[in-house]
Amino acid sequence: MQEFKQDGRSASNRRFFLKKAMAAGVVTMGAGLMTSESSVLAEDEKSGRLTPGDAALLRFAAAAEILETDFWVQYNELGGVPNTSEVPGGSGNPAYTAALTVLDSDMAQYIHDNTDDEFTHQNFLNAYLESKGASPVNLEPFRTLPGSTATGSSGKLRLTNLMQLTLDTSWWTRYRDSKHNPDLDPGFTFPQAVPTLNQGRHTAIPRTDTDTSDANFLQAIANTAAFHFPTIEQGGNSLYPSMAQRATHPEVLRVLISIGPTETMHFPTWSDKAGNAPPLTAVDPVTGVSVTFPDLNAPPFGGEEFQTNLIMPEPCPFISGKLPPCSVIRPTETKGIAMGVVKFLTAMGLFIGQSAGFFALLKDLAEDADAARRG
Repeated sequence: MQEFKQDGRSASNRRFFLKKAMAAGVVTMGAGLMTSESSVLAEDEKSGRLTPGDAALLRFAAAAEILETDFWVQYNELGGVPNTSEVPGGSGNPAYTAALTVLDSDMAQYIHDNTDDEFTHQNFLNAYLESKGASPVNLEPFRTLPGSTATGSSGKLRLTNLMQLTLDTSWWTRYRDSKHNPDLDPGFTFPQAVPTLNQGRHTAIPRTDTDTSDANFLQAIANTAAFHFPTIEQGGNSLYPSMAQRATHPEVLRVLISIGPTETMHFPTWSDKAGNAPPLTAVDPVTGVSVTFPDLNAPPFGGEEFQTNLIMPEPCPFISGKLPPCSVIRPTETKGIAMGVVKFLTAMGLFIGQSAGFFALLKDLAEDADAARRG
């Protein structure tokens, strides 16, 4: 803490301020706060009940879960099972729900259950941090983004934007590729399942009731959501085992490796539903952006390794190319994992409209988590 006392502009001062801001709801954080200096022990962790690194890992996980909860709530309000004691808010959009049902008759229930899971993750992680005398994460000051005004939406302000998404659907081929692992082949490019979703900006929810008037475009919106679900969950699929490798205390390790597998359970479920997306082409009447959902059982995909009901990870090289292939989560490389998640979500368009202070806080949380070291 000597550095904190001597230099008011130091990284410790900056991070101490940001962590206090999370608890107090301060919104005056600007881009000028962002530096790459190393993290030090914050006031709330002086007790030693959590190491600085363990607290940073859990805080980043809590922030990720808060953001995840925010967009799952939006999906549940319009296409899930709203107005229950588990997931309150919204009243449902019958047209959007029907378009989702084309992919699976249980979509509404699955959306509801996934939303409920994320609520429990964010609540537990913050409560655990506080129980150890560490600062929790509060992103409520950044709840400023307008959401959907379509029938069923609660009309509340949001943390995330589901109406301007650019989706990386390369997970489709990454988990079906038996010859490449991004941990061992970082330069290899996995093909996109839906190339047009990786170009331009697409809405995954009806923005207004006008978006529900064209059945073909509405189905394209539902298909976009169906691919967004696994795109997000495969990120958590990798995040938790990657961060767990940096945890010091056995109980913190237990927290990370207990929450992580639920994200893994979500991923193959949504992968299966995405495979049911009906082939179509639609043009967004507002933006003019076109999207084409191909038949994923036909060339250039299809075949034994790329059939749509193949939702278990294919064995691939792991640890070393000299060892036999193994069915694993990939990637699980721990270096820079938190900052990688921030960049991934930002490139997705999930934060379009957010403030400089929001990005400064996410960058700070990610730097702290990536600086964590076991022991």
